[in-house]
Amino acid sequence: MVTGSATWDYRDRFYEDFGRTYFRRYGDGLVSSIGLGTYLGAPTDEVDERYVHSIEHALELGCNVVDTAINYRHQRSERAVGRALEQTDVDREAIFVSTKGGFVPFDRDRPDDPGGYVKKTYVDTGVIDRGDLVAGSHCIAPDYIEGQLDRSLENLGLDSIDCYYVHNPETQRREQSPESLYEQLEATFTRLEERASAGDISHYGVATWDAFRVPAEHQSHLSIAKIVDCARAAAREAGTGGTHFRAIQLPFNVAMADAFTVKSQAGADGNQSVLWFAANAGLDVFTSASIAQGDLLDGLPEGVAAVLEGETTAQRAINFARSAPGVTSSLVGMSRPAHVEENIGAGRYDPLGADTFDDVFE
Repeated sequence: MVTGSATWDYRDRFYEDFGRTYFRRYGDGLVSSIGLGTYLGAPTDEVDERYVHSIEHALELGCNVVDTAINYRHQRSERAVGRALEQTDVDREAIFVSTKGGFVPFDRDRPDDPGGYVKKTYVDTGVIDRGDLVAGSHCIAPDYIEGQLDRSLENLGLDSIDCYYVHNPETQRREQSPESLYEQLEATFTRLEERASAGDISHYGVATWDAFRVPAEHQSHLSIAKIVDCARAAAREAGTGGTHFRAIQLPFNVAMADAFTVKSQAGADGNQSVLWFAANAGLDVFTSASIAQGDLLDGLPEGVAAVLEGETTAQRAINFARSAPGVTSSLVGMSRPAHVEENIGAGRYDPLGADTFDDVFE
């Protein structure tokens, strides 16, 4: 697992290569404020190889955050991360590895009959109770998540995962009430607290798409305060003392800035954005979709581009994402070594100061 001392040593290798605050605190250690994501790409051996080389290259250039999920590219992304970690010369204790469980994964390829595959592989075998399966593809029941964690450890070839996310829990709102969803999250968090005590994970969190960005009346809305309460109750139930709930993940970019602009969360002093709530609650925030899966490469709004540093549109877009208050690291999909160099190169430039960032939204 990642350790504080190893990440500080890693930072020392690259300290002069990057701008201020490129490396940011995570617990007693440091992580790069640009992380490598593994969502995109066809489920092919060729893309697997590209990811392996890209991850190794990123680690050698000063990026020590690698994010994946068991369903990404039908488990291929996790396995590519595992191969890269096995082959790299960078110390495992200097690398922050996160993954997710919740969406039901295929294995290497998409089957001709996805629904039949899920039924035969997961429901008929008792891995998933039919009542816990939502939209034919999503489950966050405790037994299922625990089994997915075990498979992720195997795919990654690791003894411990640094942060394990429950993936898009808001998907359950299609068929569950908020109350039953929070009850299920508490039960699943209790298992994750137990796994943290066993050393299988260091921390856990939730990775979301809509949950924290939409108004309270939206069907997909989740209260981060209630989720934190679930985690605290889980820690008490598991007898772990303090909770191991540590991080949230959500999309944030120039075109999707709701995490900063929408006051979706009820706080002690009234409604506030999820970024402000997370900062006040001591949670780390990892942002996804920093370049909107490539959509922002066609250009940024003129007023935004004018205040951002970077040689390319991608670099300026990344620097916008990591300028947001409270963001620990901004994830960018990187399946090609050339993209790795360009994207991590954004870290040579300073992020926007708080006042300048606020001015963008005036």
